Amino acid sequence: MKKNKHKLLTAGILFTAATGVIHIVNHAIFATATLKDLLKSSASNYYDWRFGKVYYKKKGHGTPLLLIHDLTVYSSAYEWNKVIDKLAENHTVYALDLLGCGRSEKPKITYTNYLYVQLISDFIKNVIHEKTDIIASGFSSSFALLACHNESELFGKLALINPPTLSILSKIPSKRSKFYKFVLEIPVFGTLIYNMRTCQSNIQLLLTEQYLFNPFLASAELIDTYYESSHKGYGNSRFLLSSIVGNYTNNNISHALKEINNSIVIINGEAEPLKEETKENYLKYNPAIEHFNISKTKHLPQLENPNSLLEILNICI
Repeated sequence: MKKNKHKLLTAGILFTAATGVIHIVNHAIFATATLKDLLKSSASNYYDWRFGKVYYKKKGHGTPLLLIHDLTVYSSAYEWNKVIDKLAENHTVYALDLLGCGRSEKPKITYTNYLYVQLISDFIKNVIHEKTDIIASGFSSSFALLACHNESELFGKLALINPPTLSILSKIPSKRSKFYKFVLEIPVFGTLIYNMRTCQSNIQLLLTEQYLFNPFLASAELIDTYYESSHKGYGNSRFLLSSIVGNYTNNNISHALKEINNSIVIINGEAEPLKEETKENYLKYNPAIEHFNISKTKHLPQLENPNSLLEILNICI
């Protein structure tokens, strides 16, 4: 009996010590990841939304244009750095960091598709104050489409860069995905798993194998910025990742595609793997959608070939 108590006590002490060490390691990772401060911000650049403060950049003069980056824990308005100045010559450009991303607040909540749909609509109503054209990247395309479907009077033209296929957006939370979400949200240990998943080597692999046609464009600055974005907020980004892997940020958009009367253009990187499936999906429900490919680009043509993207946007927006 005494031996069992001794073993339990020893196990408890070892577990507590291990937890403490992991906690210190986690904090050290977050501190070093944000040391370069590549994602600078100022207090005046925040929209005080009801679920948290949302960072945005405003630039230029003219008709309003809202830039919405892809939904990943690595993403931020940095995604638009190579096109924002040119777009600002003819538009008042707003580039935001979505809630849970970059410089915006990262509350410990479940992030859903509808949350971002509401954020986009509220941002237009409370910050921009007039009908707005949209350029959305990746998964954020679904938020823009649903927001436009719900309140079409707020939206002008929509340009969607590499939107997801409808089959991906139709995936709903399952027992397995809910379990992954639960594990990532465990204090300390969930944070450790998050840090392992979002390490610099994995970010480099993501950029070179999935995001960029030319892997040599994965510069140290790009990798460091994505790394910093995923580690601002000392671990709270794991709640966004848990919601993504849990399929809570998905939503079927086929009804919205069918009913939207706004001008829509889809822009794909020519090397994007599912571009043909995406094109067929979207045109099936809305044959009026225009479609363009940008050669020698993949998931981020705004960073790989900004000039070609701007040429298309000048025609469509």
